[in-house]
Formats: sequence, C-alpha cells, structure tokens
Amino acid sequence: MSDESTQSIEIDARPSEIMSVIADFGNYPRWAASVRDASVLETGPDGRARRVAFVLDAGIVRDRYELVYRWAGDERVDWELTEGQMMRAQQGSYLLAPAPDGGTLVTYSLAVDLAIPMLGLLKRKAERVVMDTALKELKKRVESLRV
Repeated sequence: MSDESTQSIEIDARPSEIMSVIADFGNYPRWAASVRDASVLETGPDGRARRVAFVLDAGIVRDRYELVYRWAGDERVDWELTEGQMMRAQQGSYLLAPAPDGGTLVTYSLAVDLAIPMLGLLKRKAERVVMDTALKELKKRVESLRV
C-alpha cells in the first residue's frame, strides 16, 4: 500500500450530523461532484452500509469499485477496497473529534494504489486534491442541511 495522505477540516455541526451525511451513500451523487452512483450492496447489524459500489467520473479518472466499511459510532469510519478497475487497493477513514470552538474536526486519511503506473509525486498530489475536494464538499453538504 502506498503512503497515506491526511487532511482535516472543521465543520460547524455535531459528529452525528456529519456521520449521517457520510453514511447516506444514496445522496452522494447530489453533492460529491465525481460520484455518479453509490449503491449499498450490504448493510451491517448497526443498519449502516457494510459494502458499497461506486461509479466514479473525475475527468480523466473513471472507475467502478466496491468498498467495505467499518463504523465506530459517530467517531470513526474506516473503509477498504474489495474490487476495482483502476485501483488495486484503497484504505481510508474519517475521524471525527470535538473542535476547540464547538464544531467538529473531521480528519480524512487515504491511501490508494492504482493499477496504472503513476509517479509517486503525481499520485500524492492527486490524493491531496481528491481529499481537499471531498472535505470541502462534505462541509458544504453538512452545513447546508443545518439551515
């Protein structure tokens, strides 16, 4: 597995509100620009998705893949790739913690191995762009639901 990239953002919402948006895969195409489809294939005993299929269209990168999720309440979610076309491996997580001024600090970690060769520097830059976009879109979605 490649090196992990990590970024954080503060969201003006409770962890439960943020995790509710993260767990609502059916609505991803509405707010996550590169997600064309997200379908829950299997639900866990807690009622949250355990296995999810995605269709991604991020310009030059298009992929169909499946992720398996592990939830730890409203504090953390981890995932791992089980099947993909462009990706050989993916591991990621969201960690939610109280922020000093009352919101929630969301930390996103991601490591991806692609099936196509890519220079390490370019891959890390692409991961940072993906993460930055995902965090900003998550923040916008969560905070728009609070209005």
